[in-house]
Amino acid sequence: MANGDTTPSRVGQINASGDANALFLKVFSNEILTTFDEANIMKDLHTVRSISSGKSAQFPVTGVASAKYHTPGQDILDAGNSYLSAIKHNEKIINIDDMLVSSTFIANIDEVKNHYSVRSIYAKEIGKALAKRFDLAVMKTWVAAARTSTPNVTGGNAGTSVNTGNALDTAAEIIDALFGMAQSLDEKDVPNDGQRFAVLTPAQYYKLLTSDNIAVNRDVDGVGSVSKGTVPMVAGIKLYKSQHLQDLVTLGAEANQDQDDDNAANDVFGGNGTGYNGDISDTGLIGGHPAAVGTVKLLDLATEEDYSVAHQGTLFVAKYALGHGILRPECAVEYRL
Repeated sequence: MANGDTTPSRVGQINASGDANALFLKVFSNEILTTFDEANIMKDLHTVRSISSGKSAQFPVTGVASAKYHTPGQDILDAGNSYLSAIKHNEKIINIDDMLVSSTFIANIDEVKNHYSVRSIYAKEIGKALAKRFDLAVMKTWVAAARTSTPNVTGGNAGTSVNTGNALDTAAEIIDALFGMAQSLDEKDVPNDGQRFAVLTPAQYYKLLTSDNIAVNRDVDGVGSVSKGTVPMVAGIKLYKSQHLQDLVTLGAEANQDQDDDNAANDVFGGNGTGYNGDISDTGLIGGHPAAVGTVKLLDLATEEDYSVAHQGTLFVAKYALGHGILRPECAVEYRL
């Protein structure tokens, strides 16, 4: 067999041409996207709007109409007869924050020496980091909405923030809070359209599966399953568990939170905080309707890579550009410890 050059099969190339790492990068990027979706809890629990350009988006807010019995012969158009509804209007503007990035650098020599692939591990960590920051920002905005005392339109409703005076660490306390949440939403005419939800810490969620609990009691139509470890719904409110809520409470005082959130373009707490940061040390659980909080998305989650000859390694970056804000505070409920 003659010696000489040969043409190898480059498993990272597309159709045997171009970048030798093209397919490897796609795997890395896909892992980031998948991990972000798996770790993120709030993405589908609030209102999201995408824009192709600009620095902000406007959300129109409308009030309610009135009704009155008509007296035969009276002119409905005569303002003095008070038949016409003066429906109030307002708008909420949500600004785009700076680009949020999560990145890592992989040196060639380290990859060659290593006996296992670190790209998959790093991809998951990058995805988890972005998912956590997204969730925490939306959750903090939700708390701010629940604590908002000024309606968006005249005659509207404010948010609901309830000081329970207990630790919300028993099934009875948690169920009472969930029924209280449903009552508050009903009293503020928030639609009961199947989208109501609550986010609990894992400890709170699993408390609902303890014995002698109506959440799993079939006699009162409880749908919880001890064997599966699930409680889908209480009081018509879908239940979700997230460690991110516990992380939020653990952060507590504003000084302990991500300080770059102070520089956010949206000041959701107003005079009671800075940017997305406020004192959330006594937050117990949150919930309501997706109309409470909005996200404006300028750049969806995307990935980039750059091989540096000078540094003999590859820089991987995951990023997004978006912003969060309060839309309808009456749709947000917080139960405090």
